[in-house]
Amino acid sequence: MSAAPASKQNFIVAALTAVAMALMIAAFFSPIWWVSLTAPNYPPDAFPDGIRIHFHFNGVFNGCKAAGKGTRMASEIIQKDLSHDDERYNPITDKNKDVDIGAQGLDCVHEMNTINHYVGMFPIATGAPVEKPLAKFFFAFFTVMLLGFLVPWRKTRLLVLGAGFALVAGWILVDQYLLGGLQAHVAHYVSETATFFNEPEKIRGWGENVTTITHVVIAGTIVAMLVVLAAVARIPSFSLLLALVPALLPVFFVITYAGWLWFFGHNMHPWGAFTVKPFMPTVFGEGKVAQFSTYSYPYWGYALLLGVMVCLLLALLIRRKQMREGSAE
Repeated sequence: MSAAPASKQNFIVAALTAVAMALMIAAFFSPIWWVSLTAPNYPPDAFPDGIRIHFHFNGVFNGCKAAGKGTRMASEIIQKDLSHDDERYNPITDKNKDVDIGAQGLDCVHEMNTINHYVGMFPIATGAPVEKPLAKFFFAFFTVMLLGFLVPWRKTRLLVLGAGFALVAGWILVDQYLLGGLQAHVAHYVSETATFFNEPEKIRGWGENVTTITHVVIAGTIVAMLVVLAAVARIPSFSLLLALVPALLPVFFVITYAGWLWFFGHNMHPWGAFTVKPFMPTVFGEGKVAQFSTYSYPYWGYALLLGVMVCLLLALLIRRKQMREGSAE
């Protein structure tokens, strides 16, 4: 192949990979999936989206909004919880004052934990206790892989991967051990779990398990970096996996999400006020649990992940063609 077409293909691969990296980084900070519960005791006038939570790679966040202006709930109550620092509301002198400025929606993560508690389910904080705090490092790992992939020549690719993996490994060790990230996460995990599950000895054991598994995953991640580096150096076609693995992020998320839903639905405890048989919560679509209707759908962050997949699969096909023709290594 002449230099001009090869240069054009290299540019296209680099551009597609760069777009994929940008989308992947944006997806890390975005809501990937949302779940909502609705029931008669949560009227749409107050909770238009039901009891809603958003799943991110690094945690679960509140998806509830304050009641909209003009709704019955907004006109009847002060939505914002007043603290001792807030100015008091006088119904006579402040009758024309908008007391809902800065109103926040209900903390729906807490509310859903409360609802789940009644049927004996674990608190949401117990889900993915290793994956969530380490997600940023996995994304950094994938970013380095993509930086290596967009380089068409093997020697340069190895330099990029070696330097990048060294930085990521150093970041993991400093953040989790020297700066106490692991210890702080386990302490938070134990505290959140104890909110609804008051068995200190058992919770302490769970915290120790999270610590041990995190040690193993961190070591495994560093070993995986060394394996990738060695494989790229010895097996030319292995470099295609540098794009294929990050491209499968949408699949990895759904598998992990479904797995933890199964865990929550099949590990009920007798302290629940109501007895519910083990069940598989709805992964995608609408379902029914007791008097609650459940909704589970991908959010706009998942569209970013699909964009990552499309860009990387296109780049991978072009690079595979280049390798066959000898215009890339």
